Amino acid sequence: MCSEDYSSTILRKYFMSKKFKKQGKKKGTSKREIQDLIFSVFSANPSKTFNYKQIAAKIDASDFGSKQIIMQLLAAMTAQERLIEESTGKYKLKPQAGYVTGIVDLTSKGYGFIVSEEMDEHVFVSQTNLKHALNGDKVKVFLYARKKTFHPEGEVVEILERSKTTFVGTVEMSHNFAFLIVNSRKMPYDIFLPVEGLNGAKHNDKALVRITDWPKKAKSPFGEVIEVLGKAGSHQAEMHAILAEFDLPLKFSEEVIAEAEKIKANIPQTEEMRRRDFRGVPTFTIDPHDAKDFDDALSVAYLNNGNIEVGVHIADVTYYFDEGSMLDNEALERATSVYLVDRVVPMLPEHLSNYLCSLRPNEDKLCFSAVFELDENANIINEWFGRTIINSQKRFTYEEAQELLENKAGEWSEEMILLDTLAKKLRVDRFSKGSIAFDREEVKFNLDDQGHPIGVYFKQPKDSNKLIEEFMLLANKRVALFIGKSDKKKRTFVYRIHDEPNPEKLKTFSYFIRRFGYRINLKTKAQTNASLNALLEDVKEKKEKNLIETLAVRTMAKAAYSTINIGHFGLGFSHYSHFTSPIRRYPDMMVHRLLQAYLNGESSKDQKKYEQMCVHSSEMEKRAEEAERASIKYKQVEFMQDKIGEEFSGIISGVAEWGFYVEIDENKVEGLVPMRDMNDDVYIFDEENYCIYGKHHGRKYQLGDEVKIVIVKASLAKKQLTFRLLDEV
Repeated sequence: MCSEDYSSTILRKYFMSKKFKKQGKKKGTSKREIQDLIFSVFSANPSKTFNYKQIAAKIDASDFGSKQIIMQLLAAMTAQERLIEESTGKYKLKPQAGYVTGIVDLTSKGYGFIVSEEMDEHVFVSQTNLKHALNGDKVKVFLYARKKTFHPEGEVVEILERSKTTFVGTVEMSHNFAFLIVNSRKMPYDIFLPVEGLNGAKHNDKALVRITDWPKKAKSPFGEVIEVLGKAGSHQAEMHAILAEFDLPLKFSEEVIAEAEKIKANIPQTEEMRRRDFRGVPTFTIDPHDAKDFDDALSVAYLNNGNIEVGVHIADVTYYFDEGSMLDNEALERATSVYLVDRVVPMLPEHLSNYLCSLRPNEDKLCFSAVFELDENANIINEWFGRTIINSQKRFTYEEAQELLENKAGEWSEEMILLDTLAKKLRVDRFSKGSIAFDREEVKFNLDDQGHPIGVYFKQPKDSNKLIEEFMLLANKRVALFIGKSDKKKRTFVYRIHDEPNPEKLKTFSYFIRRFGYRINLKTKAQTNASLNALLEDVKEKKEKNLIETLAVRTMAKAAYSTINIGHFGLGFSHYSHFTSPIRRYPDMMVHRLLQAYLNGESSKDQKKYEQMCVHSSEMEKRAEEAERASIKYKQVEFMQDKIGEEFSGIISGVAEWGFYVEIDENKVEGLVPMRDMNDDVYIFDEENYCIYGKHHGRKYQLGDEVKIVIVKASLAKKQLTFRLLDEV
């Protein structure tokens, strides 16, 4: 619905409402509300003139009283310089000198908001005035005249940069043409496909389509199929569609694969000689059971002075190709490996990620290492960073390592227990200094041979996971401190930063959890972190655990990569970086190169260049996370589609103006109870209090409430379950 139709509908409802009929002719009626709504009609048609009769006709206001109010408001808006009277009784939107540039945030209804660094407020743009701009596009916007208290509005005058031109969806065929029904809620248009642009696509195929043209008067853009992904609903097609939806690569080019396979596995003796040799030190890896790339290993040994030497050994990816090479450019473009429910889309070709660089057992491997001398209380006595050669003697799964820790017997149990003891001391010290314990459950699926989900389960981190995590955190922190707190001149480096949370979000969160009987202390940063940890510990065995953990995470800022260090709030570290996963994260490769350059005594590197790579890496990480969540959501809906009509207990996990979301207790699957289907009252969304409530009967549904639902619909295309509310639990 375009902005003009939308505003007309609102006005029509208002003039027909009991409130207007009762109060419309009384002095003191809220004309400001009507005035602002009328303004949106002019905003949707900035070049047109209207008289009061035309406005009345648009909003179906035919009675004399309504027309009188419209006449008064048109005169008032002219006096306020929001409108101009071009001729007697004919009004037009007054243009405001000035332009801004910004990014389009498009809604599913077709209108959008322009997010601009040049303005504190977002600029509303009706669908008509978007001029074919799409979500994420960079645009130039002409601002209309506005009242100070009214939302700024404008129209797109130029599309400066398209965010994307390819879209994923399902092909729907007609006789002589077809349309691509786009998956994304942020794309409110279907794409017209002429027969010559189908390129073999058939009805109900999932396809990747490129927009080729968008005629000025055409409602939909024109496009052509550039890749058929398979039949809609098939496992492979849907996973490929998710990758394509987020502009993530499906495969490597033949040239990149060929370039990777040219690299030889043998390690020259001259390279061995220039590295610190750990091949005689007890060394092993701990990874998930289905992992194929092992990019970190631990070594442990007692020193003659009684202290303990722990080596954190990381695959030396940057040894195998130079910065700016074909392989490096490919890795930078991808920036991260992508983890969907059934696969990994690697950052590096398999020859590198699973073979040359992977720290496979009983093979000599090149590493970049952080080596620590620790006393029995896990205090750091000495540390060393540099290039090494190792030979891992054992590959453990997390389950195997956990069994050694629990049984306290078996080969390698002594080394494993020693590392676990040190890790727990490091963990206690970390929490005492402000780290927050976000130990979230991971959603996992049991898939059959065709990739269809036959079960859902959850993985909670255990001591073996925490052991690895603690030493990786230690290495990442100490590498960042080594560069960032050096007495030498400040040098460009890549940090993993995490800003402090918005105080208002924390206050809102604090207010909400009181209904469950919990409190957090917001007086100081240290007290906030300590009380958050206490809260997360308190809810571990409670039904509201997942809800409160999710909301706590939402109050936090988003972590990112940057050359400008502001510390890491969530970990409580003044300096933090990513050093430990170069097989799957490009920023770790940047860290390796910078660290080696500074160990070699080189001068500081180009900060602007590295900041640009940080921004790109952060954006690609965000895309990868969104794709992972989409794949999980798809499999959850697929898992529940044969359970239509079944009843479940759950907890309200989200509230919006269109309804509320319920998370099912037994499997954490989430679905929507649409407000339009709640017919027992007129419900109102209360954003501040996370609830909706009935206007007449006062029944309230608030975030965290326990409810019973029945599943009424499962839409794989929208990755959405629809629930109907039953009686409260």
